[in-house]
Amino acid sequence: MNPLKSVLGTIITGFILAVIFVFAMKTGNGNPIEWTIWIHSIVGVLWIGLLYYFNFVQVPGVGQALAEADNGGPGAAAINKYIAPRALLWFRYAALFTWLTGAAALWKYGILADAFELKENARIIGIGAWLGTIMLFNVWVLIWPNQKKILGMVESTPEAIVKAKFVALMASRTNTALSIPMLLAMTASSFHNGGMPL
Repeated sequence: MNPLKSVLGTIITGFILAVIFVFAMKTGNGNPIEWTIWIHSIVGVLWIGLLYYFNFVQVPGVGQALAEADNGGPGAAAINKYIAPRALLWFRYAALFTWLTGAAALWKYGILADAFELKENARIIGIGAWLGTIMLFNVWVLIWPNQKKILGMVESTPEAIVKAKFVALMASRTNTALSIPMLLAMTASSFHNGGMPL
């Protein structure tokens, strides 16, 4: 029974390996792992990874499949029916859990309000938090409702679908652009705050 033959088995294997790693790293000073940041990093990588997949792979791939459909190509039906809904499920919940775990980490370190008020002690991480908040809004309010129209999950007119494609694409491209300074703010903040893991 190979756990790597299923997604769930692979995820469980990864967590088991991580726990083994934690015990191997344990020193006399206690646990060296910051669990909130670790979970935030995992779901954040999933979110941004899927964002990049959509923008760099799926959108151009669907465009090419549609362009070749008139010449006997397969069209985009399989992607839109089987891949996109599953990817969007992981995408939107990864976005939500990334934001929640990020807020939990800011709260744990006592800087949640300071970050969102962009106070000096938390300004860099606060910029990252605000960018992440805008991106979360785009996922749930602009991308997901419009993707449901595009994928035929809700009834829509052809005109509404054309508009939905534009809105979803622009929101997704906005998130891709915002992800670059957001990731910079997230990684730069630990150096700016004297080694604090945020």
